Amino acid sequence: MSKPLKQIHLAAHFPGVNNTTVWSDPAAGSHIEFDSFVRFAQTAERAKFDFLFLAEGLRLREQGGKIYDLDVVGRPDTFTVLAALAAVTEHLGLTGTINSTFNEPYEVARQFAGLDHLSGGRSAWNVVTSWDAFTGENFRRGGFLPQTERYSRAKEFLATANELFDSWHGDEIVADQATGVFLRDAKAGAFVHSGQHFDIRGQFNVPRSPQGRPVIFQAGDSDEGREFAASSADAIFSRYATLEGGRAFYTDVKNRLAKYGRRHDELLILPAASFVLADTDEEAGELAKEVRRQQVSGATAIKHLEFVWNRDLSSYDPEGPLPDIDPDLSADHISKGRAQVRMYRDPLATAREWRELAAAHNWSIRDLVIETGNRQNFIGSPATVARTINEYVQADASDGFILVPHITPTGLDDFADKVVPLLQEQGVFRTDYEGPTLRHHLGLAHPDELRGEERAAS
Repeated sequence: MSKPLKQIHLAAHFPGVNNTTVWSDPAAGSHIEFDSFVRFAQTAERAKFDFLFLAEGLRLREQGGKIYDLDVVGRPDTFTVLAALAAVTEHLGLTGTINSTFNEPYEVARQFAGLDHLSGGRSAWNVVTSWDAFTGENFRRGGFLPQTERYSRAKEFLATANELFDSWHGDEIVADQATGVFLRDAKAGAFVHSGQHFDIRGQFNVPRSPQGRPVIFQAGDSDEGREFAASSADAIFSRYATLEGGRAFYTDVKNRLAKYGRRHDELLILPAASFVLADTDEEAGELAKEVRRQQVSGATAIKHLEFVWNRDLSSYDPEGPLPDIDPDLSADHISKGRAQVRMYRDPLATAREWRELAAAHNWSIRDLVIETGNRQNFIGSPATVARTINEYVQADASDGFILVPHITPTGLDDFADKVVPLLQEQGVFRTDYEGPTLRHHLGLAHPDELRGEERAAS
């Protein structure tokens, strides 16, 4: 008996200015004006995507003490954008990254419950932690949490927020105009939480929202992150967009679910993926090379090399050879707030490896950064890209993909118009939305249903 075809989940990441986005391209628009968000979101909804995803930046990243203007140059508040988008979309899920290190559970729970009401049940929360004191300097308790405690706080943060969401059961509001009775229970929303990180009590002031709780996303690749996702998340972002790496990650995370009494279908695995489309595979390949040259300018290549060397390399020619000096191993890093710094645990070994690669292939600094950096995941004609995406999902390398176009806000258009119809023809992607909430789009049960199953099992 053949295995039934899995349905593919697709989402769109509005990236802002970063190393994927080619902000200098004539086709690129604003990354902060609301019209850009509207255009992007409405294209995703037209294509029947599950959700739009916004990342979050709590501090502008720096290079050598100066704002790194080749990357994030400004990002409006997540809740403000998502709430505004709720008014100009009808079905699209609205997912935002909110930090658990520098916020408080009551405030975040209130904001997500409010967004869920405003959107009719389309909110989702990407729960993240902050690893660096640099970002923390913007906050009262700057850098107060050592890395070993960040997941401890995140777990308690999420558990506390869930207690707040669940403090309303959904049947408390009577609103009987004849009798003048509004609430059935004057204790609705009452909560008490006392733990290592939070000691709060009171009454939550937002009634139960359409989804009960927002859909929970998580983006950790460490063992702690994977365990956190297996225990608490509805979906996990993955950086493994190759078939082999994706299948290994998929198997590992899904196998962790059983210890928490969860089924495989209760956690979705969604890697981020970029793409380049053209009429033929050959044309797409050439276009991809051009895009990579745009993404990695000479200045960007030097900045990227500084992540490893931890030195000012501005005097080096990006079209010339790699530096013959070794990386500076001091703790005070030149690249503040950049996650890439953590990728290179042994800078000396990385420098040796890169020198060997550059010598073997006669690569310049820019060539090296282009060849060793992130590339487009799906390159080809619409038919090739649709086939490849479906192969990955059916092979259990993912449950779908979060697409990151290199042009904002119009970079999603060709995918929506040319790839999505092919996936629909194959019967692996919806032709219309089947329910009103994001949980419907993702095939996830309502929290009240899960609690009912738990009560029945006990």
